[in-house]
Amino acid sequence: MLERFALICSLVVFTGGFPALADVVPGFDTSEGTKLTDGQGYVSLVRLEHQSRKSANGRVLIALERPDLTGIPLYESLDDGDSWHLVTNVTDQVFHDLKRCQFRYQPNIIELARDSGPLKKGSLLLSGNTACADADGHLTEEHLQTYASTDLGRSWSYRGTIVDGGGRPEAKDNHGVWEPNLVVLNDGRIVAYYSTEQHKAQGYNQFLAHKISTDGGSTWGSEVADSAVSGGVERPGMATVAALPDRRYAYTYEDIDGPDNNGQIYIKFSRDGLDWGSPADRGWPIQSLGGAWPAACPMVTWLPIGSPNGVLIVSAERAGGTGDAGGRALYWNKDLGRGPWWQVRAPVQKRTGNMGAGWTQAVMLKHDGRVLHITSSSSATSAADNMDSGKNVILFAAEKLAFNRYEAEDATRHDAAFIRDDKMSNRGRVRMAAATGRLDFDIYVDKAGTYPVTVRFTAATLQPATPGLRVNGATLAPVAVPVSDGWSDMTISAPLTAGYNKITVLGGQQPADVDYIELGEGK
Repeated sequence: MLERFALICSLVVFTGGFPALADVVPGFDTSEGTKLTDGQGYVSLVRLEHQSRKSANGRVLIALERPDLTGIPLYESLDDGDSWHLVTNVTDQVFHDLKRCQFRYQPNIIELARDSGPLKKGSLLLSGNTACADADGHLTEEHLQTYASTDLGRSWSYRGTIVDGGGRPEAKDNHGVWEPNLVVLNDGRIVAYYSTEQHKAQGYNQFLAHKISTDGGSTWGSEVADSAVSGGVERPGMATVAALPDRRYAYTYEDIDGPDNNGQIYIKFSRDGLDWGSPADRGWPIQSLGGAWPAACPMVTWLPIGSPNGVLIVSAERAGGTGDAGGRALYWNKDLGRGPWWQVRAPVQKRTGNMGAGWTQAVMLKHDGRVLHITSSSSATSAADNMDSGKNVILFAAEKLAFNRYEAEDATRHDAAFIRDDKMSNRGRVRMAAATGRLDFDIYVDKAGTYPVTVRFTAATLQPATPGLRVNGATLAPVAVPVSDGWSDMTISAPLTAGYNKITVLGGQQPADVDYIELGEGK
């Protein structure tokens, strides 16, 4: 029963807002990363920062789906994410018939940065989906529950239920609820964002909503719609929220069966984490100037890197346009989510092959400046079976990511062609035509100054090629460049203004391939 139940729930989550089978990308033969454990689709991370016992701060906890355990397993790292051990397994305290109901799916874990009702600062909250099946293994109910811990995740107590749902996912009148995501506001109130199918009679196939708790997640207020498009087709899903340094909030979601790009990820902003504008307003699509756009299963994270604005990062299960179809790149932005987005190769290079690989991806800045990345990946045995997410593995890896590197494929192209190439910085390069080729980069910097701009390029033919560089309309004189393994790095100092700057790589007398441009420190 349990094995069949796990498979049914995998299908349920898929039906609740993920790509259709036709959209599953082909298998990817190898993966890069260290195996943490067996896992299914979800992983959620928190680093403790608000503990009364100061020595407990810095611990990292992750909650994930693991189909061979009852409940939601909790893993801990005492060395900033370099190694992990199992702490406990959080099981359902409301439904005790584990053959019928299990608190196992779509976990989200947070730490309270301030008191919330009776829960004190430093308490942990875990939300997840208890899914119940009938005697034949068909899903009939969902219950988005919250649990609290005051002892670093060693023990947990039931707090309350955000929302209840039900119905068979394949049925037209299904009333399913999915994907809880928790945020603590500045005044201590807790917001739970989630996906709901309970408004089909009103013309909404699925929409995103939130509820508020003022008592630490025990009781929840009335439902408020955040993203809702009428017509009975679109399925906004998987809302995730990040607090920004300017005291606003960023909110990302997937738009399954949207009017343009199926599964495209959108971003919206709020000053209070509650008012996201009109629910019918989709917000802004996340995409690069060159046409790459992340799709399905977004996670948004803000990292304090480099400047007061830091870096906003969005991960996704897959991508469209010129993006990596296997979802092996992270999308980033240094202007708090405004303007164009850029790609960087993710530390974990997950193996694709089934629909559950990379449903959620955890990102954290380590103390040594590396970015820790944790996600689910197809295993060697499940890569050829797009229905077998139950055989996935959880991988982790940490790398220093170059958030001053702007990939050529993410620029606006003129008389230039994108070429996929796994040997390049982000699996791609751009070939510019002689003379007329051009790549336009709209790059944000937070302060004016003189910045070294490096162009990495190679000749596209047997003839030497040297591209030109134009910055904010001024053409800069080319310089001599060193050549290594056929690739050259041309560095020119350029004056940049605070805000957005247009940096253009110009075609030379011969065709050239460009991998990326890179900005050094400004003076």
